[in-house]
Amino acid sequence: MKFFSTLFIVSCVFFQSGILYAGGLSSEYYQIEDGPKQKEEFIREMKVLVDKGNDEIKKDREFITNFFAKAVPGAFRGLNQQNVGYLISLRNKYGIESLFDRDEYFKRIDVIPTSLALAQASLESGWGKSRFAREANNLFGHWTYSGVGLMPQNRAIGKTHMIRIFSSLQKSVNSYMLNLNTNDAYSLFRERRLIARNSGKAYTGMDAAKTMVNYSELKEEYNKMIKEMIEQNNLLIYDK
Repeated sequence: MKFFSTLFIVSCVFFQSGILYAGGLSSEYYQIEDGPKQKEEFIREMKVLVDKGNDEIKKDREFITNFFAKAVPGAFRGLNQQNVGYLISLRNKYGIESLFDRDEYFKRIDVIPTSLALAQASLESGWGKSRFAREANNLFGHWTYSGVGLMPQNRAIGKTHMIRIFSSLQKSVNSYMLNLNTNDAYSLFRERRLIARNSGKAYTGMDAAKTMVNYSELKEEYNKMIKEMIEQNNLLIYDK
């Protein structure tokens, strides 16, 4: 589910067709009139962002791997204080209760299937053309209850959420990845990913799509939409 509360101040603005936008993809992307070509460019630009986000997760995972490889044999004695400080920062970042819960670190600090991220970005942002993507760099429909953000045009009476603003598309991608890696709504996603990794099997976007029932109010229908998006656009090739 889309639970966020931190506001990022938009720092990048540009004009197009006389309208002020606070974000979105490259200006060249929005000038492409051919539908298939525009989708290709969307995937190309998004994959750069997704790869960068996953690279940051890989660095965190590499640290965890090295830390516990050295700490466990020594029964956690004589630990490097700088490394312990970084471990604390990762515990806070990924919402891990126990500082030395190795299994929970490995369950939460892992990459997101590229095809899943591409499919959800396409669905949630209308291929980057939604108001939320272009005015708030919000690619994944993330909400905020901080009281500051974009007002949804069709928000139901009684609802108080707003659309979260990001200072860059990369921050939107990173936040989406952290959401999947920490939110209780996606515990099944993380459990199945861990099982696949421990079994030496690839965890693809098609596998992950089955666990996204809590991402949207559409529930199971949303899972089907993700899988269709992956299939129709041949996105599984990016999971290799």
